[in-house]
Amino acid sequence: MPLRKKVLLLLACVLTLLTTAVAGAQAAAAPTALPAGQFTLRSDYHQFDTLNSALVSKLGVASVHAVMANANHDRSAITDSLGVAGYVGGFTFDSGDNGDCANYPQGITTSRDAVGTANSGNYDGHQLVLVSWYTKDGCGGKQSRSRITLVDWDATYPNKYRKILLVEPTGTAEAPDFKDIPVHAGGVSWYGDHLYVADTGRGMRVFDMRKILKTDTGGTASQIGRQSDTTYYAHNYAYVLPQVGTVTAATTSDASLRWSTISLDRPTASIVVTEYTCQADCADYPNRPPRAVRFPFAPGATTFAATTTATEALRLPWYKLNGVASHNSRWWFASSGAKKLYYWAPATGPATHNWVGGAESISYWEDATQPDLLWSLQETVGHRNVFTVEQATYGS
Repeated sequence: MPLRKKVLLLLACVLTLLTTAVAGAQAAAAPTALPAGQFTLRSDYHQFDTLNSALVSKLGVASVHAVMANANHDRSAITDSLGVAGYVGGFTFDSGDNGDCANYPQGITTSRDAVGTANSGNYDGHQLVLVSWYTKDGCGGKQSRSRITLVDWDATYPNKYRKILLVEPTGTAEAPDFKDIPVHAGGVSWYGDHLYVADTGRGMRVFDMRKILKTDTGGTASQIGRQSDTTYYAHNYAYVLPQVGTVTAATTSDASLRWSTISLDRPTASIVVTEYTCQADCADYPNRPPRAVRFPFAPGATTFAATTTATEALRLPWYKLNGVASHNSRWWFASSGAKKLYYWAPATGPATHNWVGGAESISYWEDATQPDLLWSLQETVGHRNVFTVEQATYGS
């Protein structure tokens, strides 16, 4: 055989091998289906009705509009160079929150999740970005409580935000009280009037945005709950949001589902959840492939039925996932460890995009007239950027 033909034949063989290897790698990097029926939820939206009614009668309710009228922190423009494709804009918190080593932002949702695109996504007159946080007992201390931040994202109002403490009702109808909720709050979804906050080992805590309570800002930073019949403290917070119910997860699989982060998929009226796991050598997290699961809301409702069975479940090939989003059969997964945003759709397969360090949750932002967006954030002390990118940039 002539040398030229031998060379061409060799190159053809090499190309075939490379093509096969790439195809195999792509196939290996795609999610695979799991039996969705093994994942279920139970919901109770009336768990604290008696206590919450008593708290409302004693403390009074503040609307979201009233809370934002009293917003007392300034958001600022992002000064870091994020280096992400499709960047649109965003903000960072004030210097106190940006450099706070005892509080960490985790989940993100928006009023577009709550109400959709109608009226520019305004809830109670405001277009809002909502971020969940967990608090430690000092820098490096144990997890002790959680909160949310409501941020105005609307030129009609000042660039302000307000913190609201998350609490669990306790006590009796005659002497209602509340206590801190020490969850990681790794994900949050706002749908209708209800706010769903991830509770890592259990499922989700449920809150009602119409039931923000007014508290006394006196006392000390350590004081929480009922001090007298008329005085309630909340670590100097002016507002608390009491839990109204619980969504509890169960599974028939070998490993319980870890609710590391969640997100709302409005077109399918469902919440999706994914797990933070490691490939190996993690002491605090499971060492196994993570899963992503979809749970539908009750038909025509912003609440789950009393019992719910998942409609989709996936085993994922990626690890250290802090963020998830889904929209019209497409999925996005953010990995803080890999600094990647993974995309997957059954019709097109997977794709990998560069992403930021310290990445946390994702929220899909629908827009009726402009490109749809993905919102995300960073938890890194000193670099707590909440930012948005064009969704179309992160596809196949």
